[in-house]
Amino acid sequence: MSDLERAVSAVVEDCLGVREDEEVLVVCNPATIGLGTRLRAEAGKRGAEAVMALITERESHAAEPPASIAAAMAAADVVLAPTVQSLSHTAARKAASEAGVRIATLPGVTEEMLARVMSADMEGLRRRGAAIAELLTAGAEARITSAAGSDLRLGLDGRAAIADAGDLTAPGAFGNLPCGEGFIAPLEGTTEGTLVVDGAIATLGVPDEPVELTVEGGHLTAASGTVGERLLELLSVGGEDGTNVAELGVGTNEKAILSGEVLEDEKLLGTCHVAFGASAAIGGTVQVPVHLDCVVMKPDLTVDGEPIVRGGELVV
Repeated sequence: MSDLERAVSAVVEDCLGVREDEEVLVVCNPATIGLGTRLRAEAGKRGAEAVMALITERESHAAEPPASIAAAMAAADVVLAPTVQSLSHTAARKAASEAGVRIATLPGVTEEMLARVMSADMEGLRRRGAAIAELLTAGAEARITSAAGSDLRLGLDGRAAIADAGDLTAPGAFGNLPCGEGFIAPLEGTTEGTLVVDGAIATLGVPDEPVELTVEGGHLTAASGTVGERLLELLSVGGEDGTNVAELGVGTNEKAILSGEVLEDEKLLGTCHVAFGASAAIGGTVQVPVHLDCVVMKPDLTVDGEPIVRGGELVV
């Protein structure tokens, strides 16, 4: 069995626990139809009634799928979404989760990435993800600093964090695959300061030089350089809410590398990322058709003064 075959089997059997006679929907784009076909076939081997839906690429991450696909998602037992643009932060995904559907989104995934990153120590991922989620949930304020000049404070009070560690077997479970992070939706309007992004930015890849982001009142108000201008342009599809600070996440996957594809980059062990735009699907209140993550490579991250990451090293 190849590494890819093992990864596909792990997704269907271990992560989602697909069972005989369940209805499994695989949503993909023309660019990801190969992997979509593999996932559908693997679910069929488990005795599931597996179907594949091919949709056109969306304009941005968090843009909604067609209404017919949204309805099909809510009617399935399991949804797998190896799409180019993420369905994670859509109202369709949230509604399906609330209906009890088990969902894995794989935005921007490649076969090579899936095979490599899914070979991580899953037990370790689950331990680290749970520890991070527990600390974020219990905390009132997180602070990101870095040698590059980051100093950002994010209010967390009253929000529940999520461990994205590949265990999607419970009704309504949702996560990314490949997996490996703990994340939370910061309280709207509370984030203040500067974030210097020296890793990847969703859809824009790895910038040639760090991008300095200025955040005031929970919104991105300025971004340096040509890449920063492009980021603000992409977020503008959501109007004022497009610049909302939507997510704080911490990477936990030792097999992830900096690839320019944020699905993998945000999982890099010891990194953190801040996303802008939609947050309603992960516990916030903002629903817009955009959600873009920005990765910081060697941060210091504390919650209520207690360290979680120190210089890019996870300490929990």
